[in-house]
Order: sequence, then structure tokens, then C-alpha cells
Amino acid sequence: MKQINLLKKLSIMAAVAILMNACGTGTPKKAVEVELRNINSAAQGNRFELTFEKGKAHNHPSFAVWLENMDETMIQTLFVTHSVGTGIFGHGDLGDGRWSPDSGKAIRPATLPYWLHKRVGTEVESYTLPSPEKPVTDAYTGATPRANFQMILTTDEKLSGKIRFMLEINQTWDVNEYWTSNKYPDDFGYISSRQPALVYAVTIDLENPEAEYILNPIGHSHYSGKDGKLYTDLSTFTTALDIAEKMIVKVLN
Repeated sequence: MKQINLLKKLSIMAAVAILMNACGTGTPKKAVEVELRNINSAAQGNRFELTFEKGKAHNHPSFAVWLENMDETMIQTLFVTHSVGTGIFGHGDLGDGRWSPDSGKAIRPATLPYWLHKRVGTEVESYTLPSPEKPVTDAYTGATPRANFQMILTTDEKLSGKIRFMLEINQTWDVNEYWTSNKYPDDFGYISSRQPALVYAVTIDLENPEAEYILNPIGHSHYSGKDGKLYTDLSTFTTALDIAEKMIVKVLN
């Protein structure tokens, strides 16, 4: 019942936001669909609301959301898109750089390497990646949202103090004049990604939360997922920065 009421509340809030956006313009605006999700709803920890407004370059990106403490150690994963969390992608890996026209198992360390390294705590190898045999727990995964969405994300245990709210996002085949198709022709990880995954973050004080927080880009991951470093130069990025128009985080409890 609590989950149903919460989703109803979110739906009303989303509708109000849309109407407010249209007010004062003199021109009626088309209603924007907002997909609602409640992740790990059975847990009793802290609840966060993540509102994602898609950008002009949005095209079904993969992403992961997690929390870190202030020394940048992962506390827990809050959400990861189903393909990354299970190792089953829209096009399976046939080997030798060949893709299946059908969905299937694939090893793609370049998809979300910063999150992957944080999760594993060591160097990412094929056997440490999420797979059909060793998937991320169902409570933290879900299908990729089609466009705009709001998620309620709940931690397993109650947290306090300052934390870092993290999000990594990536879109396949995302080329530009710098990250070209032939930049690393022999690197299979790079070929399926091009512009590397972007990492967004914001610091939250759970003892004294603000009304809302804006997630801002702080860097990018390795172009083929070979390490877990954060690269802070974003001067070569273009469309990847337009996957999301805005991402807002609110502390609900």
C-alpha cells in the first residue's frame, strides 16, 4: 500500500511540474511522459528521488547509480540498467568482433567501467563482470527507461552523515570528431562505445539535506574500460553531454 501511494504521489507531482512548465507561455505544451520506478522498495533505508530529464542526444543509454562515502569507497549500488546488470545486451557477442542480430550474452567492460571497478574493488576481468550466471541482484536492476523518468531509490540500511551520490551513463556507438570510429580500431571495447561513459556526482549531507541537488559531470571513464580511473578533461565530449538535460536528486527521508 505504501508503494502504491508513493507512486500516486509521484505521478501527481510529475503532472504538476508539467503544468507549471506550461504556465505563462501563452502556448499549450504537449504533456511530457514521465516513467515512474520504485527500486528496492522492500528495503528500510534512506530513500532518494532521482528525476531524469532527457537531453537532445538521448538514445536509450545504459547507466548505474550508487552511493559512496567521502573517501570515495562504494557503499552500495542503487540501480543499474538490466543489460549491464545481467550481461545480456541487445546484440550478443559472437566473438572475433562480430555481433549477433539478436540479444545475447556479451562482455562489455567499456559500458560503465567506473561503476564496475568501484563494485568489484579490483581490476575488472571478464569473470568479474555481471553475467547471466552472476547477475546484479534483481532488486537493483530494471529495463532502461525510454525517456524522462523519476525513480525512488532505497538503500539497504539507514545511512547518516555526508555521502556522494554517483551516476555513470553511456550510450553505444556515440561518435564525434575526436572519438571517431577508427580512433582505436583494434580495441573491441572502444568500438562499441566511442565517447566514453560520463560520471556525475553530488555530495549530500543526510543530517542537513538541501531541497534538491543537481548532478553535474565530474569526468569520464577509460575509453575501453581498462582501468577504474576518473579522467576529468571533458573538452572532447559533445553529444555525450547531451544525453541528459538535467538530473535532480532529492532526499525523501
